[in-house]
Amino acid sequence: MRLDDLQQFYSLMDRLIHIQGGLSHLAEMGPSIPKRGVYFFFDDREPRSDSGSGPRIVRIGTHALTAGSASSLRQRLAQHRGKRGGGGNHRGSIFRLLVGQALLSSGAIPASLSWGVKGDPAKAALALGIARDELTASELPVEEAVSSYLSRLSFARLSIVDEPGPESLRGTMEQQSIALLTNFERPKLDPATPSWLGLASNRPLVVGSGLWNQRHVTEKHDPAFLLTLSQLIDQQESR
Repeated sequence: MRLDDLQQFYSLMDRLIHIQGGLSHLAEMGPSIPKRGVYFFFDDREPRSDSGSGPRIVRIGTHALTAGSASSLRQRLAQHRGKRGGGGNHRGSIFRLLVGQALLSSGAIPASLSWGVKGDPAKAALALGIARDELTASELPVEEAVSSYLSRLSFARLSIVDEPGPESLRGTMEQQSIALLTNFERPKLDPATPSWLGLASNRPLVVGSGLWNQRHVTEKHDPAFLLTLSQLIDQQESR
């Protein structure tokens, strides 16, 4: 049963968190962040209701899924965190893009017509017929609101040292974890609370899954991945 797998999954997360001495925050990423791995974001305002007690996971991700990529886990987390001053670049982080769009849809912040337009601010400014500086200034309040939202989330990280590429073990652990946790078009387990920001999203996959993810939320997990996950956590403990 999926509930049994979900309970086992969170039990493994508890073990991982214990090994790491607790959850981390984006503002305090220390030298313990591994070069490569998978991250799991928790939201303290989103309690689990079926699999046990504690906060539920709201985002899972990794990096370097393209052959030859040199990106590190720290770099990926830094892209999500944004600038130290509170700004950021939502065009370099799908997590930031999704959160910002939901904040805009909720009416919590002033509208931004350029949010999510193009993959580069210069191209977005050209498409909208405005100066790049004007575009950047108009997006700054949204970027700051996204940084504020993300700063209160906490995360665990699972070190997996493998080669970059779509067939990496990191990619498999990301995919399987999302496929287990997603509630998209299936019985809801640990559903999002009515106040979860993601419910304001214009992305049906976010709303339906209860996750700040879109990839893999329509897939089914293979329970055998939990054994691999357990073995990977055992390896963290032996270091």
